[in-house]
Amino acid sequence: MLRRQIIGKINHITISPNHDLKDYISISDIAKARIDNYPGYVIQNWMRNKNTIEFLGVWEKLYNPHFNHLEFEAIEKEAGYNRFVMTPKQWIEKTNAIGIIAKQGRYGGAYDKLDIGVIVYRVW
Repeated sequence: MLRRQIIGKINHITISPNHDLKDYISISDIAKARIDNYPGYVIQNWMRNKNTIEFLGVWEKLYNPHFNHLEFEAIEKEAGYNRFVMTPKQWIEKTNAIGIIAKQGRYGGAYDKLDIGVIVYRVW
């Protein structure tokens, strides 16, 4: 069961205590506080940013032994250009990322590890 907590000025951020999403926070909920109708656009725009890609890459290199470094280098070269598009699902599939999870269904959305999510909250 997911639980919601109040964090800062944003009400109802989902933090998951279950074993599948242990220590993950919903960046979809954070994005909804920014633009309620289209949180996916907020997340996608955040992931287009070169600084975001570099940060996620550093995090994955530190905590993920199965991170795809070669694919990351290709993504990093493209990040920041107008033609560059990145979603959580693409990031996960291309790099074997574990810091972000994309879920579908009733409790769907994008989830980040808490330490990444705190950075997201501060940036947005």
